[in-house]
Parts: sequence; C-alpha cells; structure tokens
Amino acid sequence: MDTKIILPESQRPKQWYNIISDMPGPLAPVLNPQTLKPASCPTLTKGGYAFDYGDTAKMVPISMMYTLGHDFMPPGIHAGGMRYHGESALVSQLYNAGQIEAVSCRQNACFEAAILFSRSEGIVPAPESSHAVRGAIDEALRAQEEGEEKTILFCLSGHGQLDMGAYDGYLSGSLGITSIRRKTSASH
Repeated sequence: MDTKIILPESQRPKQWYNIISDMPGPLAPVLNPQTLKPASCPTLTKGGYAFDYGDTAKMVPISMMYTLGHDFMPPGIHAGGMRYHGESALVSQLYNAGQIEAVSCRQNACFEAAILFSRSEGIVPAPESSHAVRGAIDEALRAQEEGEEKTILFCLSGHGQLDMGAYDGYLSGSLGITSIRRKTSASH
C-alpha cells in the first residue's frame, strides 16, 4: 500500500535534504535536493569523480563514484555510517550531472542541530541523521533572514537511542573537530 500526501502548491517543499545514499527514483515535485556530508569525509564536496574500488582490499569491482580514494582512512567520527571513502554510483552520477547539491559540515555543528531538534521535537536523531537536521535548520535560518516563507522536507532516518555516548561526548566537549581541507585531483 502506497501512501501519498498531496500538498497545495504553496506548501510544497522547495528544499529537500537526504542522507540516504540510494534514492529510489525521480524526485517529485521538482525540488532542490541536497545532501549534507561530514566535513571529515566529504566525498562529494572534496572527492574526485573517478573509477575506484569500493574497499581498501580492492576485492569488489570498481565503479564510477565521487571518492577520496579507496585507501583514504577517515577519522573516527560518531556518524560511523558516513565514514565511507566513496559515494554510491547513483548519487555520484546525480551530483556530477548537477541534479543534486552537496554541502559538508563538522560533526559538532550537526550535534548542535540534533540537540535543538531533540529539545523541540522530543526525538533524539542518530548522528547520521543529524546531518539532515543541520541542513534543514540552516535552510530555515536562511529563509528567515531573507524573509522568505518555505516548506522544508528532510529525512530523519534513525534515532539516537544507541548513540548516547556520542551525545555525551558532544555535551562534555570531548568530541574532536574533524575535517579535511584538500580536494582530490578529479573534483567536481
């Protein structure tokens, strides 16, 4: 059974934030899809578009992707599911074709957004989902500054029930600030 929600034109989102690597199909209505990646592993914003292995052992077939290099070892961040050196072939192709935008953000800014979201909505987002929360909050603040009314849709794909240690690290100030500054040679 499919659920469809039809919104009037005035309420349709103009921005869409998604951290899921594989989008199931075309986006409708026409939106401005964007993905927010960790600054410590910014595959789309600092990676190159090239054929690369999907693992460090070079055991899986190569594919065309945005990559920081199969030998890239990202720092230990709390959004562990986002520490992969490459991006899915589908998302890479969409980004290369200019169909989606990408932004990177430091983990502390994402946790800050997750805490704000938690306090206002009563849901603790998983560290991976906190990137989408950060993107949605930033877009809402930008719209407020510009005096624009927007409907913003984002994907909250997981809760942080098992990630309380990460939140404790953020609140105690012991999370490191991790980001990479270089771009690879085949960057977008």
